Amino acid sequence: MQKFAQIKARAIARKGGEQALQDLLPQVASEAQFLALPDHRILAMMCKAINQAGFNWTVISNKWPQFEEAFFGFDPERLAMLSAEQWEAYCSDVRVVRHWPKIQALMENVSFVREYSQQHGSFARFLNTYPASRQVELMAFLKTHGSRLGGQTGQWFLRYIGKDAFVLTQDVVLALQQAGLDIPDQPTAKRDLNKIQQLFNDWHQETALPYTHLGKIAAYSVGVNYKSQLIQQESSKFKAVIG
Repeated sequence: MQKFAQIKARAIARKGGEQALQDLLPQVASEAQFLALPDHRILAMMCKAINQAGFNWTVISNKWPQFEEAFFGFDPERLAMLSAEQWEAYCSDVRVVRHWPKIQALMENVSFVREYSQQHGSFARFLNTYPASRQVELMAFLKTHGSRLGGQTGQWFLRYIGKDAFVLTQDVVLALQQAGLDIPDQPTAKRDLNKIQQLFNDWHQETALPYTHLGKIAAYSVGVNYKSQLIQQESSKFKAVIG
């Protein structure tokens, strides 16, 4: 299996130097920052990831202030008070994406967030019980217990809230394959995800880098070599809600 040092060297060469590569890496929340994340931001980023799935991300980004207004700042307690009729009324509300399955997902995730927040003190504290070395387990939990949080949607949600996590984009998967991992182009089977987790764990042990940075560096080592300015512009659409 390829050492991560080789992958990073390739990414550095493609991006024009170590500092140029470093400038492209997203912020990862410290434990204190992450634990301070309120439930309404958790719920907001669940909704954002779900609405961006299969949709134009720029449209969602531009409409996001209207989402915040329509859904009361994603206050779980306020949203929990809505009647079924009030939820259904969002299907004719021009401030949001008028697609019932995605509206219903928010409704169901209000209950999901409130339940685990009450058990652990906050939803961030619950998520923090899963270290990055067990991300695949957390992904499975989100898929099973949350609404429409499977696959990359759940991975992007974790990225948006600043949790240390990889996202299995096309370039990340290609980098894993080129490193010697025998996985399909769209890995979804448990055995393949476990192999991916183990390789990230090995890379983390080798480098001590956050899993978020391991994934981004791996992606920058392969595929189309986009200009850094374009990458930074696109990255602004899914900046983590931390700080």
